[in-house]
Amino acid sequence: MQKLVDDLKALDELLVIKREVDPCHELAAVTKAVQQSSNKTVLFENVRGSKMPVVSNIYNSRQRLCHFIGSEPDGFCARWNNIHDRTKSQAGQETTIIERPGDLVDCHISDLPLITYHGKDAAPYFTSAIFLARHPDTGVENLSFHRSMYVSDDELRIRLGASHDLYRYQKAAEGKGEALDAVMLVGVEPSLFLAGGASLPGDWSEMAFASAMNDAPIPSYKAKASDLMIPASTQIVIEGRILPDVRRPEGPFGEVMGYYVEVGDNHVFEVLHVYTQPSPVFHSLLCGSNEDLSLLEARTAAKTWTHLNNVLPGIIDVSCAPSMMNTTIKIKQQYEGHARQVLMAAFGAHLDYNKVCIVVDEDVNIFDQNDIMWAFATRGRADTRTMVIPDVPGFYRDEQKDHWGRLGLDATWPFHRAAEFERKMIPGEESIDLADYT
Repeated sequence: MQKLVDDLKALDELLVIKREVDPCHELAAVTKAVQQSSNKTVLFENVRGSKMPVVSNIYNSRQRLCHFIGSEPDGFCARWNNIHDRTKSQAGQETTIIERPGDLVDCHISDLPLITYHGKDAAPYFTSAIFLARHPDTGVENLSFHRSMYVSDDELRIRLGASHDLYRYQKAAEGKGEALDAVMLVGVEPSLFLAGGASLPGDWSEMAFASAMNDAPIPSYKAKASDLMIPASTQIVIEGRILPDVRRPEGPFGEVMGYYVEVGDNHVFEVLHVYTQPSPVFHSLLCGSNEDLSLLEARTAAKTWTHLNNVLPGIIDVSCAPSMMNTTIKIKQQYEGHARQVLMAAFGAHLDYNKVCIVVDEDVNIFDQNDIMWAFATRGRADTRTMVIPDVPGFYRDEQKDHWGRLGLDATWPFHRAAEFERKMIPGEESIDLADYT
């Protein structure tokens, strides 16, 4: 993590905040303000109540995501798919075992930056922590994100969604009357963070995904309280276990959709050991922010891109910004009706998302909402080139059916009339640097 911070500073992509900030609301407010003005990573050097610096906004740039996975700026989906395809072959060789470092520093949860993000959050939350666990029957390891509410040095409360692998792991252990050993990893290297957000088949390991991304095994050492292997680069390690048959109130919390999730009885994580690197950096993730959504968006886009390329020609790129519920597909039209086929296929690419799908031509910037809406306003007919599919679920956690239904927009030019829709341009406009004129 420190090397990453140093690299970002050398590239002038790091904003350093030296002033003391309050971890209750102020840190989150400053983080949001930085995100609204730039893509820079922000480093808080002085966080009240903790000796650890806090870093945020690491993953809020698509350019940075492309760099982390080793792709060209327009090649994220293809590279992600390649890593996905190689993951299975890494099984059994995803880690290389090393001795546990002798300079790890023991501490308590209360020694860490305890960050309260939103006005109605019930307590400080851990949002960037990646849970590492192993299925009690199959032995397959899982990396995944789950919000964790601070209660005491001995207890956190976590929400496990029923569709998540960690929920299945815990349920299997609970069925045996056993606790599930788990480790929370805070401040991990990019390959592990991105792997934690990957959507993989249930018998695949996210550790193998990270190994495939790095083209090398992950150096790891044995945990103190279990047989789990800790990635050696992890800044902060919280070892514990998810208790069987115990549920306690958790929430409210400001979640990814931009609303508060109400109080609910959720799982209990018993803390056993907490330790850090000698000079750790704590990663803070503002839930629902650009940093939080960028990985979800990129992952959803990659899955949709793969699905479309398997069934249709002419697929150039896919974007899900500014929300994983929204998908824009760039195509090179092959025949009349091509765009409508793409829309129908996109709806089936991801059962939980793709609520609104838009198809555009190759001259449109699919990461610029103004450009996308310009394309629809100038090329798409609202009466005949829209597609509404009613009564279809659109999100896995939606008891009130607020996200049911799908909307498709064909924002491509009429087939055979591409010449009429050639965009105007000024020769040399892309090479202008205003610094040369002021």
